[in-house]
Amino acid sequence: MSTHHPTRREALVAAAAAAGLPGLAFSQTRPAANERITMATIGTGGQGSGDMGGFMSFPEVQMVAVCDVVPEHRERAKKQVDARYKNTDCKAYSDFREVLARDDIDAVLIGTPDHWHALITIEACKAGKDVYCEKPESLTVREGRAMVDAVRRYGRVFSGGSQRVLGDYGDWPRLVWGGSIGTVKEVYADCWGPSGDCNLPEQKLPAGMTPEEWEMWLGPAPTRPFHSSLIKGGFRPFRDYSGGGMTDWGAHRFGAAMFATAHHLTGPTDVTPPDGKDVKLLTFTFPDGMKMYHGGTKDIRYVGTEGELDRGAPRPAKPPRASDMPTYKGRGGIFGDFLACVKSREKCFRDIEVAHRTCTVCHLGNIAYWLKRPLKYDPVKEEIVGDPEAARWLDRPKREPWALS
Repeated sequence: MSTHHPTRREALVAAAAAAGLPGLAFSQTRPAANERITMATIGTGGQGSGDMGGFMSFPEVQMVAVCDVVPEHRERAKKQVDARYKNTDCKAYSDFREVLARDDIDAVLIGTPDHWHALITIEACKAGKDVYCEKPESLTVREGRAMVDAVRRYGRVFSGGSQRVLGDYGDWPRLVWGGSIGTVKEVYADCWGPSGDCNLPEQKLPAGMTPEEWEMWLGPAPTRPFHSSLIKGGFRPFRDYSGGGMTDWGAHRFGAAMFATAHHLTGPTDVTPPDGKDVKLLTFTFPDGMKMYHGGTKDIRYVGTEGELDRGAPRPAKPPRASDMPTYKGRGGIFGDFLACVKSREKCFRDIEVAHRTCTVCHLGNIAYWLKRPLKYDPVKEEIVGDPEAARWLDRPKREPWALS
């Protein structure tokens, strides 16, 4: 078992506890330097830079480094950080390993394309950093389990990045937890479809970007020529880098449905793709018999023994609410939840196990779509049963020298 070395943040919290001092609290004024959470952003494209701005709005956060293999992205991110703090102290990197080697960084925000999430998360945990990782948190089921193992082994705090599960969907989970429609039997969740092969034509590298930086963008993914759309957020349709809409919006909507129905720590036993006949929608069947469908609504629809909830329909009058439902800690939504847990060392609302279970459903849906046949799944062993070809899709080979460890 590896020895865990406390970070500066943990040492501060431990010292305060030993002295009988209250826990570090949020403040509207800028905290002293030794009370700050120092962060770095790895992957500073659109979502990464947006999340970075969100974290910098918290007075206890000091963003000290940015990292991106695309020169335009990292230079823009550095300017954003320097403008926030009115100095030029932010360091810019093209290799995430240089960021993780710094012992003055408490936590990292990972906003890279999906195929990098697992590798960087695991290396960050080994380096003693807490992690906020954008969704979808993994590219495969095996990656997700390796992330869970690393977070637990190294004693790190992890938050997945799906704010819509609770923050954007407001009281809907509370209504379901509170029993407003009885026992939920069916859930319909809409998101786009699976990813596929990438056959984009070759383009010239943009000015300032080196072949080595393009190789770093690809990382564990197969070698292919450069195409500008891939570095501009256009990677999602291609399964070498992402699971498509199934994992992108599926992380939000399947995640919300699983949480609202208290299935967020388990998985399905059967995944049945549409067959053009009797099965109209991709169907996930859970151990207790609840069925979750891909489609059949414009957002999320819950069907229970005592009624329905649809995001497009009025709420029940005076609905019951569950006071014991898990929710964000601290204040300030999902970012504030992560920061509060960095201080307290509690599990975040979107803890890695919860995020992994949601991504697993998305990945299984993709496999069923790709192979066009039903799957039997063991959610305890996390294995596809009786179908070796399908089981191979639970992981992907990685290009050397990259490997999960």
